[in-house]
Amino acid sequence: MLNPSTASAETALEVAVVLTIGAAVIFIGVMTVLGLVLARRRLVRGSAWAWIAGGGIAFPVVVLSALLIYSTARGLPLRQSGDEYMVIEVSGVQWWWEVRYRHPATGQVIRSANEIRLPVGRTVTLGMTTADVIHSFWVPALGGKVDMVPGRVRHLRTKVSEPGVYRGVCAEYCGDQHAKMALHVVAVAPDEFDRWLAGQSAPATAPSDAAARHGARLFTELRCNACHTVRGIAEAQALQGAPDLTHVASRLYIGAGELPVEAGSFSRWVAYIQHIKPGARMPGFGHLDQQSLAALAAFLDGLK
Repeated sequence: MLNPSTASAETALEVAVVLTIGAAVIFIGVMTVLGLVLARRRLVRGSAWAWIAGGGIAFPVVVLSALLIYSTARGLPLRQSGDEYMVIEVSGVQWWWEVRYRHPATGQVIRSANEIRLPVGRTVTLGMTTADVIHSFWVPALGGKVDMVPGRVRHLRTKVSEPGVYRGVCAEYCGDQHAKMALHVVAVAPDEFDRWLAGQSAPATAPSDAAARHGARLFTELRCNACHTVRGIAEAQALQGAPDLTHVASRLYIGAGELPVEAGSFSRWVAYIQHIKPGARMPGFGHLDQQSLAALAAFLDGLK
């Protein structure tokens, strides 16, 4: 919140600072009057009715009216202006985030998870809903939180002003692993975003080394593709509702912010998911031998 990256977040910070300073000044004034009264054992300069009328009625009406007018006026420009470049769909799921991009040129839907890429300087609308319970999307650097209610679509129109990585969370308690439902917004230059989107729209590249090929076979033999899709290699079967893994290694984190994408993260996640994130809707595969875990990790690590 103290490091805004959009115009709406800057406005929200300004309003918060003004309200906080105003409240502090009023609190200090009230405590000063209270101290004088306690010290002198009588009202200071005036009758009780004058203090009630002035301090209890007139002062709050004037101050609150002024703050209402100010906050309303400053709140009007919170909606970002500019031509809309694209709409990104964000869906809250226990306990991760599904992100769907629609390619501006081809209309192709590209699925990702737990990470939102945005082009700097372009106006983007985030269309937000939820697949199960109430969640709340909150990336402080982008602005205020947006509640996500089943059956409804809420919108957040935003334009990031500078590149960076901004962490977000679910701000509405949604179950056991609510505290481990993070996401990251990655703002990049427009040309870099276009290259990234083109890469994400392509299917996964078939693994070249032996260990990764063995991991690809295990991916289907262990029925990982019952829930997860790797486009071009393994499509999800009967069950849905799990992150698309087509380019999972190109993300910064896995497990909704739990593990950074680095050496050992995939094998650790596959083997010990129920220790890392108890209650996640995926069984752990700690019973596999080290060779099989290493092969699965090599396959996943190659999905860039």
